Amino acid sequence: MSEYHNPVLLKESVDALIGSNPSGIYADATFGGGGHSREILKRLSPKGRLIAFDRDADALGNAITDDPRFTLIHNNFRFIYNYSLLETEGGFDGILADLGVSSHQFDTAERGFSFRYSAPLDMRMNVQGTTTAADIVNSYTQEELERILRIYGEVDDARKVARLIEKARSQKAIETTDDLDNAIAAALPSFAEHKFLAKVYQALRIEVNAEMRSLEKFLEGAAHAIKPGGRLVVITYHSLEDRMVKNFIKAGNIDGALEKDVYGRAETPFEAVNRKPILPAEEEIGENTRARSAKLRIAVRTVTPGKENGHNR
Repeated sequence: MSEYHNPVLLKESVDALIGSNPSGIYADATFGGGGHSREILKRLSPKGRLIAFDRDADALGNAITDDPRFTLIHNNFRFIYNYSLLETEGGFDGILADLGVSSHQFDTAERGFSFRYSAPLDMRMNVQGTTTAADIVNSYTQEELERILRIYGEVDDARKVARLIEKARSQKAIETTDDLDNAIAAALPSFAEHKFLAKVYQALRIEVNAEMRSLEKFLEGAAHAIKPGGRLVVITYHSLEDRMVKNFIKAGNIDGALEKDVYGRAETPFEAVNRKPILPAEEEIGENTRARSAKLRIAVRTVTPGKENGHNR
């Protein structure tokens, strides 16, 4: 498990999830290497249950097969509400989501997630998906490329990067990480080349996997899938994710705009437990550099929102 992925903020997140209810039904929405799931199972009573999700087939090899309280579902966490209807009576007592990319995905060269390796430009979390990063850099217009680089990667001078990609692909298809790195070499700053490349790769990965849309649907689903009094526990790794989670906890939508009734009352599905995110201790960051950008947000389910037909499709 530790070789596949080292779980971040493990104690803090599981403490927040379970609280004083070890006999509940919980969900690990991003199973990965199973680190959080194993810790959750340690805390559960014999009556407790854990339903885990992962869309990456590689994660299925980490399934916990010796505990009847555990179930692993091979699907996107955006369908959390649908499975709450199938697997529970009345919803989950808590849901944990550790967002982003697993260490295994980054470190498996042929998956194409990292500029550290020479590999096909893939980046699909679900290898059954039809669109790869190579498809995007070769088929999107310059304007579309600029948009995703600017919004999803917060890339400086996204227009120049998009223009360089368009120029390179007009001569030869961009098929590998090396092809992409060479195509945008003229835009790389000499003082922070790796940081710049990381932003470009992040933008493409988010677009390939529709990560922001999946997160939005997950949050909407969680508002219906968690029982009143249950916990939503989310670990984010970049500002786009964190802003979306923060806004949803605050207002019940990803824009963060409170919607009030005619009496001026705002009814939201969650109440924040921690106004500021919980950050990893320096000791954890020293042992696991991936923890450096992690932020933990915790919320309690409050009201019962209306179940809108088809909201999770």
